[in-house]
Amino acid sequence: MLVEIGTEELPPTALKRLSEAFADQLSTQLTEQRIGHGNLERFAAPRRLAVIIQDVQVRQPDQETLRRGPALAAAFDAQGQPSKAALGFARSCGVEVDALDREQTDKGEWLCFRQQATGERTLTLLPALVEAALGRLPIPRRMRWGDGDAEFVRPVHWVCGLLGAEPVPGRVLGLDIGTGSRGHRFHHPDRVQIPRPEAYAEALRAASVEPSLELRRQAIREQVLQLAASVHGHADLPDDLLDEVAALCEWPTALLGRFDADFLQVPAEVLIETMQKNQKYFPVFDDTGALMPWFITIANIRSRDPDLVRAGNERVIRPRFADARFFWEQDRKTPLADRRDALGSVVFQHKLGSLLDKSRRVAGLSRHIAGLLDYDQDEAERAAELAKCDLVTAMVGEFASLQGTMGRYYAQHDGERPGVVAAMEEQYLPRHAGDRLPTSDAGRTLALADKLDTLVGIFAIGQRPTGVKDPYGLRRAAIGVLRILIETPLALDLKDLLWQAAFGYRGVVEAEDAVTQVFDYMMERLPGYYGDMGVAAEVVDAVLSLGPQVPSDIDRRILAVAAFRQLEAAEALSAANKRIRNILKKSGDGIAADIDTTVRPEGLQEEAERRLAQGVEQMRARLAPMHAAQDYEGMLRTLAGLREDVDQFFDQVMVMTDDAELRRNRLALLRSLEQLFLLTADISRLH
Repeated sequence: MLVEIGTEELPPTALKRLSEAFADQLSTQLTEQRIGHGNLERFAAPRRLAVIIQDVQVRQPDQETLRRGPALAAAFDAQGQPSKAALGFARSCGVEVDALDREQTDKGEWLCFRQQATGERTLTLLPALVEAALGRLPIPRRMRWGDGDAEFVRPVHWVCGLLGAEPVPGRVLGLDIGTGSRGHRFHHPDRVQIPRPEAYAEALRAASVEPSLELRRQAIREQVLQLAASVHGHADLPDDLLDEVAALCEWPTALLGRFDADFLQVPAEVLIETMQKNQKYFPVFDDTGALMPWFITIANIRSRDPDLVRAGNERVIRPRFADARFFWEQDRKTPLADRRDALGSVVFQHKLGSLLDKSRRVAGLSRHIAGLLDYDQDEAERAAELAKCDLVTAMVGEFASLQGTMGRYYAQHDGERPGVVAAMEEQYLPRHAGDRLPTSDAGRTLALADKLDTLVGIFAIGQRPTGVKDPYGLRRAAIGVLRILIETPLALDLKDLLWQAAFGYRGVVEAEDAVTQVFDYMMERLPGYYGDMGVAAEVVDAVLSLGPQVPSDIDRRILAVAAFRQLEAAEALSAANKRIRNILKKSGDGIAADIDTTVRPEGLQEEAERRLAQGVEQMRARLAPMHAAQDYEGMLRTLAGLREDVDQFFDQVMVMTDDAELRRNRLALLRSLEQLFLLTADISRLH
């Protein structure tokens, strides 16, 4: 089966997602209608979405429906005449009582009506299935065109549908379904007849359209790499740019262009941003990674005069580079430090003040964090004071994504210390999942302070993220702080840092109440963070249930518990801890109770409890140096040695005895054993 929807140019950044969703929804519709089918092949180009599905059943299978009526005892009277219930049931089924069947079940015999429904032809059902699939596509805003009621992401100009060699009768989105497609807008504007679905791809290729998004992407990649090699360079091929360019053309043709080498005096990041974001060009680099005065563009035509196309692209890029060079030269005339007052006119958040206010808060917090880490406090504070100054430069005004990057260049030009220079860009790290972390001292303190200030301030005014809305990037900020503290690692108390950030808002907003909210929000991110590493959520919960506040320490505990779970003794000890917890809870001596854990040796009667008590005392001595060294994995491995003693204790000793003193002594033993495990985590939470 072939279904193709021909449109005006589709949004390039959404093409791949739309193609996948169309195929998935079409498959779902067929399945819901009990139409069996095989593999799906997706096609997507700027002016079309298409799907070919193998082995489609040409008709729904017949279906028997069974309706159960009244019980036989209630369906007939003593003379065998049908009751009102039987007559009403027969009437609702459209038959006489004599036409009803009987069904024997465990609960008795019932009147029933069996009806055989003949399956409909797939051809008859297809228009409605296609409409339903299109209606479920992830399109935020649909448009109308002409005077019809049809809605889609772009106006639809043709619909092609075939089941084998048979045309699909009917209409979709207000258009009659046909058997033709259309070729390249310029090379082959005429209709392209499709005799059978398996001829679809080759028919379009003959009309200068490569219908496969993946094959176009691959062709672009190969052509770009080949042209870059022709000038002894290599091309940068970011996935998102490659996807977008592949979605912009039907018949890609790569062309090599050149620009004036004098523009290379401008920072490479600026030129690359202009080429990739504005022009969709692929920059070319030499073997050292330096930008070369070449670019590669992808045309959507095979020009009879490619030099003319090349010259046009070179002419377009020249004024953009000239503007960038002007911004670069003008910005450097004013030092970053002299721009700080201008931040006062830029609003950070109307309830939280300007960027200058934020800069002052972050400077104080950076100095505090640097002191905790024994870093250079003056350098950390200086970095924070200059951090946002590049936001009021002409270059960042034009290229917002270069904030931080341009700050680094301008700070270096101003003669700032190397640590301050590095911090200008590192303040935004990590920018996304898997991104690198700041490596300089000032960069780490600034990245932490900036993110913590934003988190506390935005939570304090009641704008925490909800659903998919996160305008201030708080999820990214929370994960960024956790990653810096965990992966660097830095032994800092997160809640203390949040309190310090809240103090910076005194006189602005009441931020103290936000501290616990932000801390809890950040802890809620940890199961997902460790889940990406294959660590189960229950392992994270076993650690967080104890209320630790130092993320680097939390990390050691979580990894230790994850390793402990692999031990043979883990399941038994976890079950034993659950049992201990339940016993203490029933006795009124819960986990948080401040009870006497002193075990009186003379009160130990059974050999099993004496052996466990001795093991606990020996463990306490062995664990002390491990705990001081935060060797949590070593602690849990050592505690695993108690498994046999714990098993024998529960097999041979009655804890809740009627003897009050004996019961108290045994409870104290269990509590002291529990406390040894709680030095690392609450393993009773492991399943």
